Amino acid sequence: MSEQGVVFNIQRFTIHDGPGIRTEFFLKGCPLRCDWCGNPESLKKYIQPGVFQNKCISFEKCGSCKDICPNNSILQFEDGKLSSINYSKCNRCMKCVKECPADAIKQWGKVMSIQECMKEILKDKGFYERSNGGVTVSGGDPILQSDFVAKLFKQCKNENIHTCFESTFYGEWEDVQKLLPYTDLIISDLKHMDTGKHKKYTGVDNNKILDNIKKLVKEKKELILRIPVIPNINDDMENIKATADYILNELQNKVKTLQLLSFMHLGEEKYQSLNIPYKMKGLKIDREQFQNHVNKIADYFNNRGINCTVGTKENS
Repeated sequence: MSEQGVVFNIQRFTIHDGPGIRTEFFLKGCPLRCDWCGNPESLKKYIQPGVFQNKCISFEKCGSCKDICPNNSILQFEDGKLSSINYSKCNRCMKCVKECPADAIKQWGKVMSIQECMKEILKDKGFYERSNGGVTVSGGDPILQSDFVAKLFKQCKNENIHTCFESTFYGEWEDVQKLLPYTDLIISDLKHMDTGKHKKYTGVDNNKILDNIKKLVKEKKELILRIPVIPNINDDMENIKATADYILNELQNKVKTLQLLSFMHLGEEKYQSLNIPYKMKGLKIDREQFQNHVNKIADYFNNRGINCTVGTKENS
């Protein structure tokens, strides 16, 4: 099993992805490319530099990135400030990150050992015990680093710490199986029931995802499903009805909670830092009207006997 993983963020004292107070590790690497993704820094499995032009002191006053870069022609400047990097030619040596005095270049991701992760986890063990909390691994997608996560979770279970992972389930069932012996709770999305539309908006079809979730239910693991409710993409009643049918008929309604996550504009600055177009930029919604719509979708699921909430708080 792998002793190291690539982590891009650690959040302590989080309360949204699993019960109680938790420490959450976000791993790099995701097989999907959802139009609405709020964490574009998670998409690639490897470490990347990201550029924040508004923090750049300017080439005239500094220029340290250009001095240190082995191939400084990949650095692109606009109005005298570093604006982007030609990532196709960048060797990801991260020398520019270390040299920049203004933190205008951020390193997305770092390699962490099991021991380093456990050191962070054990800082808050008392909070987990008092709140029935624990550790969550998200991403990206943990099943792309399944050997690392399995070993991390095994160490957590040795400390009697509750474990949870959040996955797209677009992967091999063998990788999922590696995690199951050490996992208490699993969270997954249902992004769209139509295979063609799923591929259009996420980059992959949903056949493997739906099959893996069905297999997961047979394993009798505690499961939370989520729908990221995206206007004009998956919030129509045809898709909502199909989702309810799948949960009731294919999963036998063996889902702890179905959570509806209302679309928010997230991560636009991070998209800019990685020179990736943000596809949801032009979407404008009436927040109150949209939230009422999401509430009606929740009512529909509950009326069909599916335990559904708006947001990540579970029904009591």
